[in-house]
Amino acid sequence: MDKKSSGRIWPYVIGGAITLVFGFCVATIIVTSKADVQKSNAYMTYYQDADAKANDFIMAKIKFDKKYNLSYINNGINQDSTTLSYKITDKKGNPVKDAKLLVSISRPDTHEFDKKLDKFTQKDGIYTFSGIKLEKPGKWDIMLKVTIGNDYRFLNIKADTRNKKYTQF
Repeated sequence: MDKKSSGRIWPYVIGGAITLVFGFCVATIIVTSKADVQKSNAYMTYYQDADAKANDFIMAKIKFDKKYNLSYINNGINQDSTTLSYKITDKKGNPVKDAKLLVSISRPDTHEFDKKLDKFTQKDGIYTFSGIKLEKPGKWDIMLKVTIGNDYRFLNIKADTRNKKYTQF
């Protein structure tokens, strides 16, 4: 075997490997740039906005909690007909009757079944969203934004149609 001919192949192999790695890098960038930006499950906005405004959201929650009490008063969710109820009172225990509520219900793994709810009934500070049908059994994220005047707060619940327990975060 000729020594000159065996030494010529290595520059081609190295050049090919570099080209292949560079091609994979370009393909990765192209594929990820086309991916959907999913909304955050915490603040009803994109992850980037939620990250940039995290301190504002925390300060708004602290300010809201100094004036009002907010509680989720459901006993689980049901796939066929869910009712969501929230109780809002001021710190003296008086019901708040002029709050604006927006609820977003979504699956943790996809936004295909997202629902936005803003129609509710209110009686004695209890705000109720009725007749909600969930497409699939299993886990759901229930995100609430309450606005009273200039004060606002988010309340996030993880619930499961197969289990009455829920987790607040």
